[in-house]
Amino acid sequence: MVSPVLCGLPPEELAALIDFLPRFRAAQIFKWIAAGASSFGEMKNLPLALREALTGRFLLRSSAVQVRYEDPDGTVKLGIGLADGAKIEAVLLAGGGRRTACLSTQAGCPAGCVFCKTGSLGFTRNLTSAEIVEQFLFLREAASHGAPSAAEGRAAIAKGRAGHAVDNIVIMGMGEPLLNLAEVRRALAVITCKQGMDFSKRRITLSTCGISAGIIDLADKGPAVRLALSLTTADEALRRRLMPIAKAHPLNEVKEALACFQRSGGGRITLEIVLLGGLNTRSEDVAALADFARGLDTVVNLIPWNPVEGLKADDGRPLREPSPGEAAAFAGRLKAAGLKVTRRFRKGRGVMGACGQLGVLPAE
Repeated sequence: MVSPVLCGLPPEELAALIDFLPRFRAAQIFKWIAAGASSFGEMKNLPLALREALTGRFLLRSSAVQVRYEDPDGTVKLGIGLADGAKIEAVLLAGGGRRTACLSTQAGCPAGCVFCKTGSLGFTRNLTSAEIVEQFLFLREAASHGAPSAAEGRAAIAKGRAGHAVDNIVIMGMGEPLLNLAEVRRALAVITCKQGMDFSKRRITLSTCGISAGIIDLADKGPAVRLALSLTTADEALRRRLMPIAKAHPLNEVKEALACFQRSGGGRITLEIVLLGGLNTRSEDVAALADFARGLDTVVNLIPWNPVEGLKADDGRPLREPSPGEAAAFAGRLKAAGLKVTRRFRKGRGVMGACGQLGVLPAE
């Protein structure tokens, strides 16, 4: 029999699972998990006999870091093994004085985007809330250059919350989060709970390839995080060639879902454009993108494609990253069309931890 895992449980679910204990014990355990405790033995304000009994009945975490790679630019890529043998990756991005945790929500991905290594792996399964929360804890430990010391843990408990070495969370790793929204919600309920980690929803961005029903569900039921759309191009025919999942989610439906999100109080939406040299940097892509953004509060984030060996367009041509001149010219035409434009800083390419590269082991 598999022992229940506590890491991904919101406080009310944790209390219900251990209802044989007083509720204040559940609150103590929840705070210890938030502080980064990886064993019941660290929970010094619990009686020794209780710590031993809990160790025999429950697991705190279900996954483990199997490999760690660090890029000279400060990016850390973690290879994480799950209990059933599946593997995922999570990335800590550093830049501009901030550290950002990039979390995965699925093992593999069903979207099949031709420019993304994860999409080429196929889909294995959804991650549990525990497996998502654990990624954040692992990356927070990496940002702190190791697990918090016992003294730091006790200090966090005394304050009623855990401190953060991570400034932002982006749910942009392996998988499509809106196809696993129930578990993503549970994980974020843990990460943002004021009685635990108390991470601000305003510093969390969820990226979707355009699951219309999921965007509306997020608008209706929350959580109130920032939203990014992996658009790539607003040319419907080209988008379906580059992103097969787009065939089930036409752009008119996606745009209406985004409008619903903003009507419900959602803020500015980021339109993510992975720039593919010679494919989606044409004048017609500028016109289509300007038309799609009309009526929405958006910012366009340009992401020059990060090379992955073997990835090809649907016609068999190898993909290529745009030249600096091609990317700059495209950005200029978007701005001339009245769009707000930002450029993504390239991080993690040395460890294959940049956008679209998850699922590739760095060269030894």
